[in-house]
Amino acid sequence: QVQLVESGGGLVQTGGSLRLSCAASGRTFSTYAMGWFRQAPGKQREFVAGISWNGGSTNYADSVKGRFTISRDNAKNTVYLQMNSLKPEDTAVYYCAARQSLSRQIEVASYEHQYWGQGTQVTVSS
Repeated sequence: QVQLVESGGGLVQTGGSLRLSCAASGRTFSTYAMGWFRQAPGKQREFVAGISWNGGSTNYADSVKGRFTISRDNAKNTVYLQMNSLKPEDTAVYYCAARQSLSRQIEVASYEHQYWGQGTQVTVSS
């Protein structure tokens, strides 16, 4: 029902910024809560940020609070992750995920998300 494609990853130095984009297919995009997750080599996938269907609610992992901002543009079927003050610990493959929900509550569990993108690599050099 929803196909997700991430972009915007790359190599950046410590303290730099990147903006990730996730383009979604389908006209039902506005009925889905969206989230960003990341996975470093040899580690489990972890929640980074989430946003409700209309952008009214957001939530962030403690490790990125104050540095990352999630937003969405339903007219463009796109969700963004603005990443500032990047650290080497942020290095990972970042995944966009979708969960059908019209509530304001953010779900941080990966298994609650039905659709996933292919991921985009973010590398922060020290």
